[in-house]
Amino acid sequence: MVEDLLVGAWQSIVFGAVGIALMAAGFGLVDLLTPGRLRELIWVRRNANAALLLLANQLGIAAIVFTAILTSYTDFTKGLASTVLFGVIGLGVMALGFLVLDWLTPGRLGEVICADEPHPAARVSAATHFGAALIVCACIA
Repeated sequence: MVEDLLVGAWQSIVFGAVGIALMAAGFGLVDLLTPGRLRELIWVRRNANAALLLLANQLGIAAIVFTAILTSYTDFTKGLASTVLFGVIGLGVMALGFLVLDWLTPGRLGEVICADEPHPAARVSAATHFGAALIVCACIA
């Protein structure tokens, strides 16, 4: 019984570290897709548009990791590999969604996201990010 608890605790630590790493990669992705540095945009300039997009990205990645773990293989290694694989796929699908939305709309979406005034396009972009993540979640389940 104690051994099972220790194995479960170890697996939780590993899955948690992978989830945090994927969320950090999501931060990097949003930082790459938008002009300027997210650290300055959100924490210094208090940019609501950038914060909303990052929020949707982080929740989307968390949903993907959650779904991958919940439906994980009984084999820990396979479950971990599927979590990493679907997390990376999720990041790619979210980036693709951002780029397609940018292509379909007037102006540059990244510049709209970085604007100081709240913009409805930020909500649409956030919904695109989170919706892309939900699509990946459905594919996992």
